[in-house]
Formats: sequence, C-alpha cells, structure tokens
Amino acid sequence: MKKKIVIAGGTGFIGQQLALWYTPEYEVVVLSREVNGQNNSYNCLNKMNGSIRIVHWNGADIDKWSEELEDAEMLINLSGKSVNCRYTEKNKKAILDSRIRSTQVLGRAISLLNKPPQLWINAASATIYRHAIDAAQDEQSELLQNDFSVQVCKEWEKAFFAADTPVTRKVCLRMAIVLGNGGVMVPYTNLVKAGLGGKQGSGKQMFSWIHMTDLCRLIDFIRDHSRLEGILNASAPMPVRNEVFMQTLRKICKVRIGFPMYRWMVHLGARIIGTEPELMLKSRWVIPARLCDAGFVFRYGNIDKALDDIIRKR
Repeated sequence: MKKKIVIAGGTGFIGQQLALWYTPEYEVVVLSREVNGQNNSYNCLNKMNGSIRIVHWNGADIDKWSEELEDAEMLINLSGKSVNCRYTEKNKKAILDSRIRSTQVLGRAISLLNKPPQLWINAASATIYRHAIDAAQDEQSELLQNDFSVQVCKEWEKAFFAADTPVTRKVCLRMAIVLGNGGVMVPYTNLVKAGLGGKQGSGKQMFSWIHMTDLCRLIDFIRDHSRLEGILNASAPMPVRNEVFMQTLRKICKVRIGFPMYRWMVHLGARIIGTEPELMLKSRWVIPARLCDAGFVFRYGNIDKALDDIIRKR
C-alpha cells in the first residue's frame, strides 16, 4: 500500500510540481479551494490517470477533507492568496487571512486525528528578512523590518508554531523565489524577449532563488532527516544581484539587448499590471545555513546552471 502525501493549496505552480514529483511513488492528495473544472491547473492535475486526487476544502473549516490527513506520511501546506497583486486593503486582508486560517485549521484537524501526519511542512517566505545589501541573512538573523509583507510572514509563522501537534514534526520552510518551467520565469523571460531584460532599479539588489528540483529534493531530505525541524531557509547557496540574474537570463535566451527598467519604470509598470514594485526591488540576500550544515547538497547551486536547465527544457 502506498504512503500518502497531502498538499494543501496544491494547484499552483509549486504545488503541481511537487504533486508530480511524488507520483507515482506516493498516493498524492491535493486540497484545493477550486471547484471542479474551474481552472487549467486543476484540470491538469485531475487528468493524471487517477494518480493524484483532488479534494475540495475551503481552507477555513474542518470538514470531510480532514480525513485525508489520517496516517499521512507528510503534509505540505502551500495555501495562501498570491502576493502578485496591488496591496489594497481588500487584498492585504485576503493575503493574511488565507494564510493564517488555512494554517490554523490544519493544526486543529491534526490535533483530532488518531494517526496524525509524521511531518508537517508549512510554506513561509524569505521576504521575512530585511532589505539586505550589506550581509547575507540566515535562520539566526534578526527580523528587523515590520512592513506589510514582513508582518504577514511573522503572523503566518506564529500561527504555524502555535498549533498543538505534539507527535507531528514541524518544519517552517522560508522559500526564496522558486525558478522552474512556469511561475516567475514566465514574466522574466517575456521581459527579456521584449528587449526589457536589463537590470531593474539599481540592479544591485540581491536575488535569492531556488531551482524547483532542489526544492523537491530538499523536502525529501527533510523527510529523511528526522532531527530537522523548526525554521529552514529554502534558497540556493549563491544568490546573485538582480543585474547578474537578468544578464545571465539574456545570455541563455540568446538575447543581446536588454534595456534597463529604472526605478520609476518599475513603479509605473507595477501599477499598470496590478502588482507591487517590492517584488522586483527588495534586496533578498538569503542563504540556507541550516540545510548546508545538515549536509544537503544542491544540484543547482549557481544561477547559470539553473537557468540553463530551465530554459533548455521549455
């Protein structure tokens, strides 16, 4: 009989890739707010010849979905409204509530089980660290800023660690920007192809990232190393400046010209497309100290190798 993995909020880019990674070795159950046939990602997972099951939940209330957690080897929670939007009061409330409520209800559901999951990995974000241009941030770094994005991260982690799950090992995964065939690589490559693949803002801001394959591999590593718990940074060991990232992407896409997007252009463009400029301009300088200390070896440790693999496979 196959072991079970439950992925809450698993119809997005990261969730789909994780579901495919664990199929067919595991029985994969995806908890989704989507109604049957509502979007392409739902339909994509639903066509996997029955190897992936999609179970509806609302991310707030205990219902029949909670039975799927019984005797699961691992729960991965990725739930939360995308931050790729304008930070209106309505959107800010949805961003925060969707993360807090889903985390809290999973904790309550686990506490009621006879055989709760052995491991609960909760998504978090490397944006919890300050705008860093002077030094890398690891799991021991102080959390000095308190803007909206950081507040969301802090409340999200607080809800996770407040859950009373004494027999379930818990890992909070502070993820850097995940690079793969989809997700953020789509707008970045579109910019490059449009001739706008130069630096954004000053270009000096640090770009912390992780290849999707390494994210899957490090989750395997966490599963197999029972002493790992608490907060872990999921980021490649060699972050780069924004200007280096864009230059490397242009080279691999074989686009010679890349006009820069000055700070005012980023702000204007963000307003036009309905997102926030901090997604491009914040300096995220994050390193995976605890994972490296534990012996995890990245397959894609440098940006050239990572981008070459992603673009070549498209």
